[in-house]
Amino acid sequence: MQKEFSTNIAIFGPKINSFFMNNIHIATIVIMAANVLASLKGFNDTSFFERYKFGVGAIQAGQKDRMVTSGFLHVDLSHLFFNMFTLYFFADVVISWFGPSKFVMLYFISLVAGSLLALYFHKREPYYSAVGASGAVTGILYAAILLEPQMRLGIMFIPIPLPAYVLGIIYLFYSIYGMKTRLGNIGHTAHFGGAIGGYLVTIFFKPDLLYTDTLMVLLLALPILLLFVLGKLGKI
Repeated sequence: MQKEFSTNIAIFGPKINSFFMNNIHIATIVIMAANVLASLKGFNDTSFFERYKFGVGAIQAGQKDRMVTSGFLHVDLSHLFFNMFTLYFFADVVISWFGPSKFVMLYFISLVAGSLLALYFHKREPYYSAVGASGAVTGILYAAILLEPQMRLGIMFIPIPLPAYVLGIIYLFYSIYGMKTRLGNIGHTAHFGGAIGGYLVTIFFKPDLLYTDTLMVLLLALPILLLFVLGKLGKI
């Protein structure tokens, strides 16, 4: 039985120096609260967790709701913390550009995009299962990078902050490698699908990026194109 949970590497964004000094938008609070409440319920209720996790066989049998509900379940407190930690840092970047309504839309579209890509790549694995908000959170992260590609980001174990677009590209190449090698107990496919969702929705909401930041749009598309080429060639 293949089980995976999706979790983000701890990425420290533009609010790292004022972690306790920023007001969190109500839209972010509501999403974080939903994740916390659903996850706590799942920690203490195995039947609830099993019913609402991502499961290929169950989804193919008609339980499509799992493609959304699984994004609010986590395997433990550390898994939940790192996803909400990353969301906290980047939610305001997206909200400041698009407003709360479009932020919520982007979050859920990225969540579903992560589930869809996981379902596509694991469609012949009926016992494959996964949980975690990382598809949605990675969509928010990738949207923030596309909107603010020059912001400097730090990543755990790498002490030197990197330009956001460099980190975003490295992260997706790492996800491709993880998908190809089944590296760790991590849902790399959901991460990648979420990033694709965040990328496409961001361009849909702000199409002028195609003209004002053409090079950045193309650079951030490279790992996405590579994934589909490898998929067509049967290399992943």
